[in-house]
Amino acid sequence: MVNINFVPDDYIQKRETMRTNIMYLVLFSIVLAALGGAFAVLKIRQRAVNVQAQVINAKMSQAKSEIAKLEELQAKRKDMMEAALATAELIEPVPRTILLAELTNALPSGVSLRKVKLTEQVIAAPRVKSGTKGNYADAKKAAADKKGLKDEKVIPVDNTITKLELEGLAPSDIQVAGYIASLNNSILLDNVALVLSEEAGKTNKEEEVSTREFKLTATIRKDVHLSQKDIDGIRAKRQSLL
Repeated sequence: MVNINFVPDDYIQKRETMRTNIMYLVLFSIVLAALGGAFAVLKIRQRAVNVQAQVINAKMSQAKSEIAKLEELQAKRKDMMEAALATAELIEPVPRTILLAELTNALPSGVSLRKVKLTEQVIAAPRVKSGTKGNYADAKKAAADKKGLKDEKVIPVDNTITKLELEGLAPSDIQVAGYIASLNNSILLDNVALVLSEEAGKTNKEEEVSTREFKLTATIRKDVHLSQKDIDGIRAKRQSLL
């Protein structure tokens, strides 16, 4: 029996073409969906990266401000250290340990110190001659005004002195005189003077050995500038006496 196909060939070809087109459309839709998903993922990642970048920028800005504050604090610290060193040089031009070592190095045999006292004294400004009013500073200012030097800067003068008071015991006045001579030769001291030298009592009743109690005053030089060599020499001499 012969099969007769009543479907035209054009119809069959159109159906195959339509089926192929539908398949292409499905594949194209899948590709578009994949591209859309990839684009969405990229957008999400880009947004996350932008957020992280903003956080990093904020941290960098904060770090810059903190660095600026730190640099400012370091500059202030440097200024304060320089001011502190300058103040220390004015208040204590000679370290106390070096001064004590120098006082001990100058002690003759048999002489001992019982008391060492340091005091800061302010030197009063000299008064003007009679017939003028005001103090020395006012007179100086008036003279400067007459010369038209009102705007001239006046360099401040350190009008303080460091006074040293010593009390000790010695076998005789000869040792006291030797101690005064040694202190006069010191590069740290000036105006060494004897205030008191009297008999303190007998240290040994059987041998009748008496001691002399003495009191000295001196001032620390203002213009003294000890080098490391001077300090090492004073310390070495002190160590040799121990």
